[in-house]
Amino acid sequence: MSNQNAPHRVPLSELGQRRIQAVKSKGIYVLPNAFTAAALFAAFYGIIQAMNGDFGTAAVAVFFSMLFDGMDGRVARLTHTQSEFGVQMDSLADAISFGVAPALIVYEYALVDLGKLGWATAFIYALCAILRLARFNCNVGVVSKNYFQGLPSPAAAALVCGFVWLGVENKLPEFVVEHRSWLALIVTFYAGLTMVCNAPFFSGKSYAVVRTIPFWVIAVGSLLFIVASSNPSLSIFILFCIYAVSGFAYQFWLYWTGRPNPVLQDIEAHQQEAEEQNSASA
Repeated sequence: MSNQNAPHRVPLSELGQRRIQAVKSKGIYVLPNAFTAAALFAAFYGIIQAMNGDFGTAAVAVFFSMLFDGMDGRVARLTHTQSEFGVQMDSLADAISFGVAPALIVYEYALVDLGKLGWATAFIYALCAILRLARFNCNVGVVSKNYFQGLPSPAAAALVCGFVWLGVENKLPEFVVEHRSWLALIVTFYAGLTMVCNAPFFSGKSYAVVRTIPFWVIAVGSLLFIVASSNPSLSIFILFCIYAVSGFAYQFWLYWTGRPNPVLQDIEAHQQEAEEQNSASA
C-alpha cells in the first residue's frame, strides 16, 4: 500500500532535459516573430524618413521590410515553430508595412501636391491593403497556394515604393517628371484596386513547378540579376510592373481558352462543400 501511494519520482536527468527542451522551444519561437518585428521596424523607419524628406531611404526601407517579411514564415517552417500568435502578428505587421507605410511615403513624396485627391488616394490604397489581408486570412486553406487572389500586398508596396525610388534617383523621363503627382496617383490607385481583385497571381509556392524549371530559365534569371544589380531601382520597378499585370494577362488567357479562374473555382468548391455539410447536419 505504501509503495502504491508513494509519489512517482522523476530522475534529475530527465527533469534537466525537460527544462532544456522548454528553454530551446521558447527561444526558437522568438526567431520568426523577431523577423516580423524587424519587418515592422523597417516600415516604421521608412515612415519616419519620409516625414524627414528622405524619400529614397524611405522606399528602400520598405523593400527591407519585404525581405524580413519573406523570411519569418520560412524560419517558422524550418524550425517547426508555427503558431497562431505568429500568424496574427505577421498579418498586423503586414497591414502597416505594406499598407500604411507605402501610402504615407507616396503621399509625402508626390500625392501631397494633389490636395484632398492625393490623401484620398493614399487612404484607398491603405484600405485595400487591409481588405486584401483580411480576405487572405479568411481564405487560408480554401484557395490553392499556387495562386494569390489579387496582387499580394508586398508586391503592391514594391510597385508604389519602386516608383518613389525611381523618382528620387531621377530615373523618370522628363515628360513624366512634369506630371509626377498624377502618375503617382495612377500607380497607387492601380496597386490598391489590384490587391482586392479576383485575378490569379502566381505565388511561386509550388515546388513541382520549381523542380521542372528548364536550364534556360536559370540562365535568363542570372542575366536579369546582373542587370538588376547594375541599376536596382529601375530593374525592380520594371519587374514588379510586369508582375502587377501578369495576373490580368493570365486571367485573359483563361477567358480566351474557356478555362475557369482557379481562385474562384476553389472558393466555389469550398462553398458547395459547406452547403452540403449544413444540409446533411440539418
